[in-house]
Amino acid sequence: MNIDRIKIIFFDIDGTLIDMNRKQISEKTLETLIRLKEKNIILCLSTGRSPQTLPHFDGWEADAFLTFNGSYCYNRQQIIYKNPIPVEEVKKIVQNAALINRPVSVASTDTLAANGTDADLAQYFAFAKLEVNVSDDFQDIIEKKEIYQIMSGGREREYPDLLKDVRHAKIAAWWDRAVDIIPADSGKGTGVNKILDYYHLNRAQALAFGDGNNDIEMFQAVGTGIAMENASDSLKAVASDVCGHVAADGVYHYCVSHGLL
Repeated sequence: MNIDRIKIIFFDIDGTLIDMNRKQISEKTLETLIRLKEKNIILCLSTGRSPQTLPHFDGWEADAFLTFNGSYCYNRQQIIYKNPIPVEEVKKIVQNAALINRPVSVASTDTLAANGTDADLAQYFAFAKLEVNVSDDFQDIIEKKEIYQIMSGGREREYPDLLKDVRHAKIAAWWDRAVDIIPADSGKGTGVNKILDYYHLNRAQALAFGDGNNDIEMFQAVGTGIAMENASDSLKAVASDVCGHVAADGVYHYCVSHGLL
């Protein structure tokens, strides 16, 4: 990796910047973000989270945001890319989930609404310090708002049932008890490409840090992908390198040892 060529860095949030147990960013990791920004490197949060559930880090703001696993990308000036799930597909997924007794939460850019909850969905939301919002307006929201992502509890064996007869959506999962369902032609890799095009950068100028299987496409879209020590084996298999554990400030120590700070 040529450090001088790095102009943009994509950061997954949960399990990469934020320890899933402590549920907050460490002082060293926050220092890393602040110092990287001082070097005029474009910093992008790349996450399955919605815009409204992004964490606030004191003293630092990202330059760009890749949310809903790449289905909605923007910066402070404008929307860079958006790709909602077709409404008929949303209805079909909701129906499929109900048949296997799985409540779901749908997400627009400004609304999270669920038709129920279960232990897996509740724990999934708790990772982001959120509670599942069971809404009486659930059906109306599906009809009237653009839905970019659907969250549901679900093990891998349930994936075929959730997506039965669904052509325009796919599963992006980073936890083995829940899923994010996003447009079939979306994903973090798509979002990365849209953001690189916007800033007139190429993949060799891009670095990414991640820990989950939903980061695989992101790593494939950048020149250098760094997996956390706590990352999935599948992500490590496609990574350029592995850094330390999120709980041990892996991003910070990698950036120091490789001359980024």
